Amino acid sequence: MRPTELLKVMPEGLYCPPADAFIDPVRPVARALITHGHSDHARAGHDAVLATPETLAIMGVRYSAKFAASTQSVGYGESVTIGDVTFTFFPAGHVLGSAQILVEAGPLRIVVSGDYKRAADPTCAPFEIVPCDVFVTEATFGLPVFRHPPLADEVQKLLHSLAQFPDQTHLIGAYALGKAQRLMALIRQAGYEKPIYIHGALENLTRLYQAHGVDLGEIRKISADDGSLAGEIVICPPSAIQDRWTRRFADPITAFASGWMRIRARARQRGVELPLVVSDHADWDDLCRTIQETGAPEIWVTHGAEDALVHWCHGQGLRAQPLHMVGYGDEGEAEPALPHESGAA
Repeated sequence: MRPTELLKVMPEGLYCPPADAFIDPVRPVARALITHGHSDHARAGHDAVLATPETLAIMGVRYSAKFAASTQSVGYGESVTIGDVTFTFFPAGHVLGSAQILVEAGPLRIVVSGDYKRAADPTCAPFEIVPCDVFVTEATFGLPVFRHPPLADEVQKLLHSLAQFPDQTHLIGAYALGKAQRLMALIRQAGYEKPIYIHGALENLTRLYQAHGVDLGEIRKISADDGSLAGEIVICPPSAIQDRWTRRFADPITAFASGWMRIRARARQRGVELPLVVSDHADWDDLCRTIQETGAPEIWVTHGAEDALVHWCHGQGLRAQPLHMVGYGDEGEAEPALPHESGAA
């Protein structure tokens, strides 16, 4: 069997004809395998959904308990056989419950990585290398300019600003699923013990992380009795940074946690005073390293800077092609909206 007979691009997403199943479909389908809970990959309305227990829980929080007609939980290292195809889920290191999906038919092995990162993250299982014949990789930060700095340095930048401006609220825009919780955990690792305040839009997913054993310390949803929160850390969705809701805070210093903050011009354009380069995606070096470590002779590149990564693969003697898939990159670390525009949930 050729790789394109096992997986092919359809308008709905990546389709596996022998199993009549889609991976991360962008439209409702009969059978969907979901890599993780971000809304550009996990949508409601499918007849049957297979995903990790954590991803199913995330979808339940975001879309209500009836987001699909039926669901099946698949843990890391577990396999499900549909027809002549076996699907096995492995950690992707992106957010809680995120998975790579190994698709096997006979000797042919294709790994669909979904979104992934290689950097350490205390809020989710670490990425695992899965040897394969074809590796399907994202390319969100698939340009050499994107080399993420040490996370500890970014957190120290925040804590230094807190010490330097103790009478001001530090208001951080961070996406509700994954980024916000990871930032909380990183702040705790740096020794910050005070309560961290959150916008109400982050509450349910943060509580879900805590229910799955992720230690985030004391997290407080902002209430009407909390005053101006001078000298405190407040985390909110990026779309809330310039909302009227922020007027209550003490001369807030605005920050934004994203891999896009590597480009200072983008930070200035968006009115971000304290850019924090904290990414839940692999940077250029980790994308290249991962491709090499899988041992795959053929690479398919999905959303992001596809052409640059394909060009690099060709330079390494690998077969590679962009998939030009539509509908991905709308959440997490897609190109961020301006602060006055609608942001990710």
